[in-house]
Amino acid sequence: MAFGCIPNCFNTRRRRGPNGDRVAAVSDDSCCWGEVESEEEGKGGAGDYDDCSPARYGWDEIEKLTRNFECLIGSGGFSNVYLAAGSAAVKVSCSGDYLSPLFSQELDILLRLHHRRIVKLLGYSDDKGVFFFKIWSGALVMEYVPNGTLQENLHGSGRRPLPWIKRMAIAYQLAEAIDYLHSNVGDVPIVHGDIKASNVLLDGEQSCKLCDFGSAKMGFSSAVATVGGPRRGKKLVMMGSLGYSDPCYLRTGLASKKNDIYSFGVIVLELVTGREAFSEEKGEVLAAVIRKRGDEKAGDLAGLVDPKLGSEFDLGEVEAMFEMARKCVGLAVSVRPSAAEIVESMKASVASAFMCGEEGKKKF
Repeated sequence: MAFGCIPNCFNTRRRRGPNGDRVAAVSDDSCCWGEVESEEEGKGGAGDYDDCSPARYGWDEIEKLTRNFECLIGSGGFSNVYLAAGSAAVKVSCSGDYLSPLFSQELDILLRLHHRRIVKLLGYSDDKGVFFFKIWSGALVMEYVPNGTLQENLHGSGRRPLPWIKRMAIAYQLAEAIDYLHSNVGDVPIVHGDIKASNVLLDGEQSCKLCDFGSAKMGFSSAVATVGGPRRGKKLVMMGSLGYSDPCYLRTGLASKKNDIYSFGVIVLELVTGREAFSEEKGEVLAAVIRKRGDEKAGDLAGLVDPKLGSEFDLGEVEAMFEMARKCVGLAVSVRPSAAEIVESMKASVASAFMCGEEGKKKF
């Protein structure tokens, strides 16, 4: 279910606002954050939430919120994610000459984002903390999205297959989120940099929530960073994940909005075919496999659809989604569509994306 409010777990304590000022006290039985808006509230033209500033916490408060980092629910190369009181999730990032600026960059980006298809930042701490013999550069308190990742729901064992209309709705919702990042945040576009099935969370209605902005960059294009010094030498730190990374980006080291479009195209192929972006067993990259097959007739395309769907799909929509995905993952960057064009194309040709939930209410 959607995250509503977090019970206060700090006894009676004053919080700090984003500028560091102390704000009103909260008691044991109150909500720290207030309620997250319903799907119909606070959207704005781009699907924004009402502008509610995240709270700023001290490190001691983060420790209490996570009950001393009791429940680890995820980890990456440079961060851990813990379940927190009131069904929130706390992402704690490692500290270091290279990593601390990345935390600051991710926080700066998240503070700009207010969209129903992007996991909401509820609070943060930019204090440094020490636990497990490591120094941590800060913590991000995010809404907890309960239904797992798209990766788990598409490819995990023991899961009920996502129906076609849900898959199309997720594709459309993800396109909305990317369009917001690229065109509607403010003066400077944001490149997510690591769009993949495991960074798409599904809420209680199996609607999309894009997460993890640790690789995100602001600006139309920028070169990847280097790490290391004279003793260790320097190496490029490339963003993205195997099977989802744009070959053009891997070749040039320049991040742009088209990198996100490539990754989106890979997710569309996953949704339609049920195959993973990279098959370790076969050593196959899904996008490359589809590119090699070229244009195929409708009957041939039906054979590429996820067999778990049986016959429960729309062949016309399969054709439309394959055509879109091929443009997204094509090696000619200039012909890739923008996120806004993808949104409009799906509105015109993929009715299934609007047949359930909120999208159905908007469409019909």
